[in-house]
Parts: sequence; structure tokens; C-alpha cells
Amino acid sequence: MSVLSALAPLTTPRSRVDEVVERISEAIHLGLLGDGEQLPIEPDLARQFGVAPMTTREALSELRARGLVETRRGRRGGSFVRIPEGLPVDVLRSRLAAMSSFALRDLVDEQFAIASQAARLAAERASDTNIRQLFAFTEQLRTAKTLGARVRADSRFHIELAIAAQSERLTRLEVRIQAEVGGLLWLPIGPPLDAEVVVAEHHEIAMAVAAEDVEEARRLTEQHVRGNLHRLTASHLELTPKTGDQ
Repeated sequence: MSVLSALAPLTTPRSRVDEVVERISEAIHLGLLGDGEQLPIEPDLARQFGVAPMTTREALSELRARGLVETRRGRRGGSFVRIPEGLPVDVLRSRLAAMSSFALRDLVDEQFAIASQAARLAAERASDTNIRQLFAFTEQLRTAKTLGARVRADSRFHIELAIAAQSERLTRLEVRIQAEVGGLLWLPIGPPLDAEVVVAEHHEIAMAVAAEDVEEARRLTEQHVRGNLHRLTASHLELTPKTGDQ
């Protein structure tokens, strides 16, 4: 299943060009597209997003301007991903600040349901390759040196958990959730997110999946996502002006 197909089709009333740019940017910042990975050609990309080829052409031009895509000429040319070291912190701060407390809770409630079911099914269905990947992404998070690298490793762990559930629908949903919430968790605001704690929680979840312990995998994942809600709520409060503050 294509990562980009999991992010499409577009459904918001915003500019189609802006929306395509945001979707591909999210996939890059979350590590869903690898450094140097070639994007589909413009007509194929347009079909995946349900837009006109001209829209994807303009979107790719904007992504090049942001340094997220480079275009190479020649027989082996095309549009290729460039992974940045950092995150678009200002964009993510604005997005979190614009969310209501209800919308934030609703978003994490959705992740709670998806991740919980994915963990339960992963403990039943995960292959040896899936389990190795879960531990690999946990190790990537442990050794990550930059904020961007931490976000990518964290996001990929949760997506791999859904992949391990052997469910395309759950994987699509988890990809979309990570595109919305992944970068927000690591914003340098509110109480610091302890990477060592997150690594330990991921490791425990991976161990439960490897042991085929369905209930423990579910419980640990639910506990982990609840912690995400507390973190996001605290960060949101810090960005929200208090009553009377102008």
C-alpha cells in the first residue's frame, strides 16, 4: 500500500495545491517517505490525490522551494525526497494553537481506538519481520539526535504496529493520525517529552507483541496513548491565552 494513497484523497475546502503540499510535507517530516525516495510522476501523483496534473506540478514546485523535493533531469530523473533535519515548528505550533480542546481530545480518542486495536491484532498476527521492525524503530528513537529524527522514529513505530496487525484499513487510519498528531507531540513547548520514557514504552509494547500477549499489548498501547493526550493538552494550554490575557 502506498503511503501517499493513505494520505489521499483530499477532502478539505482549502486550496488543492496547499493541501497536496501539506500532505506530502507531512509524509516527509514523519519519515513515511525516505530520503532520496522517488515520488510518482505527475499524472500518477495527480490520480492518487484526485486532482489535476497542473495542481501536482504547482505543489511540487512549492515543495522544491521549501527544500523538501529536488528534481533531477535525464533518463533517470524525476522528483526525489529530501529529508530535513528539523521540523516546521512554527507551522505545528500554529496548528496546535488553532485546535479546540474538544478537537484535540477527539483526535487522541481516535488514535486510542486505532492503536489499541492494532496492538491487539499485532500480538496475534505479527510476522518475525514486523517484530524486528518494531524493535528497529524503537532503537532508532533511542539513538535519534535531532527533533526531526525522533518524530520520524516515533511515527514509524506506530505505523509499523498497524502494519503488524495485517490490516490495510488500520494502517491507512494510523498513517492519517500520525500525519495529524505525530509532530505535535514533540513540539518544544509545555512539559518536556522524555525520549527515554517513550523508548521504554515502545520497547514494552514490542515485547508484548513478540510474546503474543494480546491483552498486555493492548493495555500498554492504551496507556501510552493516554500519556500522549496529557502531553498535548498541557502544550495546548500553554499556547492558549488565559482569560483576561490580551
